[in-house]
Amino acid sequence: MTSAQQRAALQRQIWQIANDVRGAVDGWDFKQYVLGTLFYRFISENFANYIEGGDDSVHYAELSDNVITPEIKDDAIKTKGYFIYPSQLFAKVAASANINESLNTDLAAIFAAIEASANGYPSEQDISGLFADFDTTSNRLGNTVKDKNARLAAVLKGVAELDFGDFGSSHIDLFGDAYEFLISNYAANAGKSGGEFFTPQQVSKLIAQLAMHKQTSINKIYDPACGSGSLLLQAKKQFDEHIIEDGFFGQEINHTTYNLARMNMFLHNVNYDKFNFQLGNTLEAPHFGDDKPFDAIVSNPPYSVKWVGSDDPTLINDERFAPAGVLAPKSKADFAFVLHALSYLSGKGRAAIVCFPGIFYRGGVEQKIRQYLVDNNYVETVISLAPNLFYGTNIAVNILVLSKHKPDTTTQFIDASALFKKEINNNLLTDAHIERIMQVFDSKANVDHFAQSVSFEKVAGKDYNLSVSSYVEAKDNREMVDIAQLNTELKTAVANIDNLRKEIDAIVAEIEGEELEA
Repeated sequence: MTSAQQRAALQRQIWQIANDVRGAVDGWDFKQYVLGTLFYRFISENFANYIEGGDDSVHYAELSDNVITPEIKDDAIKTKGYFIYPSQLFAKVAASANINESLNTDLAAIFAAIEASANGYPSEQDISGLFADFDTTSNRLGNTVKDKNARLAAVLKGVAELDFGDFGSSHIDLFGDAYEFLISNYAANAGKSGGEFFTPQQVSKLIAQLAMHKQTSINKIYDPACGSGSLLLQAKKQFDEHIIEDGFFGQEINHTTYNLARMNMFLHNVNYDKFNFQLGNTLEAPHFGDDKPFDAIVSNPPYSVKWVGSDDPTLINDERFAPAGVLAPKSKADFAFVLHALSYLSGKGRAAIVCFPGIFYRGGVEQKIRQYLVDNNYVETVISLAPNLFYGTNIAVNILVLSKHKPDTTTQFIDASALFKKEINNNLLTDAHIERIMQVFDSKANVDHFAQSVSFEKVAGKDYNLSVSSYVEAKDNREMVDIAQLNTELKTAVANIDNLRKEIDAIVAEIEGEELEA
């Protein structure tokens, strides 16, 4: 079986498990238990692999908790960020889950102990609360302890049966792929809320390539509305780890999604000291502002959400928003996220941001913000994508690429709205589509009906309208009609119809005459 076939088989199996064990529980509500169990298995096997150190004679799961010395524990936490005793390993708990009458409370105690193991260590914030949404006492699992334990045991058994092979690099990839597969499927089935925490993989790939284009190394990469971390992980997949020197940074307002993002990093073998995620409102209580600017920023912020805006008089003096001289509308925070990202961007970097199309042509303060961005030569490219690429919305969104090192004052516009593969529920951006977009992004070539690089004067002359359709002429796919030929054909058709009518009238008259004679 090839790696692709193995991955596909695992994905089918894990989604079947996710559906079978949840019973009558809504899939969106149950996702934490499947995702959390997958994470629990991963960190257990990852930790055991670390302790064993490649020595086939050592089997960590078979050791007694009593042989663990304080020195072993201290060293392990400093390296891995957490500690798991042999008795707490996933395999040990799963093996007896069906007969454990206190399974739900045992799991709760194990999760609490794993989180507490990091207390007082540099990894404390990265580990704290990771299992907060894995509530083993929730009535969503059942009304009685017996029912709860039965469902938990089913989840543990299902995840235990997944064949990831020996723990190694491919094993880690399969764990991460399985987690991403689950998240994407939950997002696809969650309606509008699904799109709030997960950016489709192919769109993430495009955004990552745009933000990191031609950069041989970057200091760090940032997502101010990181969701489940999928955008940041696409950056990792596109480039070797050593190129991203200081790791991955993000902020997320939703606590459950914040936990998903941290789990996602561990599952993709990003150690605690290589990522820094913060919980909170990015616009009102931003983190990382005192750090060095970021060489790459990727983001898919929520579309047109409300924010405090002008109700907070201090924000107009905030260094993120003050240069534009105005604040984004209270009912539409889109440009607040854009200005926030711009202020965190280094002089050599790029930001690639998914944006609601309305912000590129509306008037008022949004026009003034566009003027600020264009006048200061920050807008490198605006790309219009096809509709229905995202979960929960069929809107044809745009990608705004910001740069502080443009070689000229032109602004590039790319109309990629026709680039998609039709799928059952959503459209799909393929690798070939991404390659075509990146080629023209790199060359800045003018391509009829696809891409145009426009002078500063022309953009200013259009009142700083940044809609792609204002600069890239759509291809006229209407069929050309020869009017003269059409008229000739119509005359011939009318003559034929007249002749046919005369013939019918003659036949009718003949029939009527025969009837009278009879």
